[in-house]
Amino acid sequence: MIRIRVLVVDDHRIFAESLAAAMAAEPDVDVGAAGSGPAALRCLERAVADGRPFDVMLVDADLGAVAAPGPGARAPVPRAVPDEGGDALDGLVDGLSLVAGVRSGQPAVRCVVLAEKDDPRRAALALQAGASGWVAKDCSLQRLLAVIRGVLRDETHLPPALLTGVLRELTAARKHRTESERLVESLTPREREVLRCMVAGLGRKAVAERLFLSPHTVRTHMQNVLGKLGVHSTLAAVALARRAGVGPADPAVKLSGGLAGNVVERGGQLA
Repeated sequence: MIRIRVLVVDDHRIFAESLAAAMAAEPDVDVGAAGSGPAALRCLERAVADGRPFDVMLVDADLGAVAAPGPGARAPVPRAVPDEGGDALDGLVDGLSLVAGVRSGQPAVRCVVLAEKDDPRRAALALQAGASGWVAKDCSLQRLLAVIRGVLRDETHLPPALLTGVLRELTAARKHRTESERLVESLTPREREVLRCMVAGLGRKAVAERLFLSPHTVRTHMQNVLGKLGVHSTLAAVALARRAGVGPADPAVKLSGGLAGNVVERGGQLA
């Protein structure tokens, strides 16, 4: 019998352990549980090292959320999503960032997002991050198991009530991406290199050392990038670059004694 290895990731311990116990009763399912993004990554890495990798990861849509105003409301904590297998995986907290990081580092793992309520926008973001399904937390165990087996056949699962809204969100996202790509194409090759360094989170001095330019020249390039992209801050430029599919500068390139700054703008101004 082919066994399915499932990892449940939810910071509500009772829910995670109860779901894991219920699924473990299935004769063809092995299941583990993790209470945070970093803990999930450690479980995934250990499983690979042991030669028993997980097949499916179930992720709480509100993983890492904090209390927000209003009864029972929770707000997600924003976290940067590392691109192309970056080293920032240990800092992942929220559910969608975890999905993106795992799909980048272990593409064989199928990800299904568990949500307390239907949200077309977040469901579309989950699909864009690499999730194969969006399932309500109050669905039956048999429904969840059917989704798990379905995503292992490369199926994508969404509640029927979400389909129209998700398609609308994906169409709008595609339009924004096309516009972002057009703006990025207006940059010179050097400006694109600078933009990739900005996406990697490098400060002006680190960019100067990486590209063998003076800090003043880098500042000029950064200002030109912001102007051509039609944005007013480094963070906005990075967000636009991500929509256009621009990845970070190659982390294998060594800096000549410089430090990669985590803060690349102060009060909307270039650092």
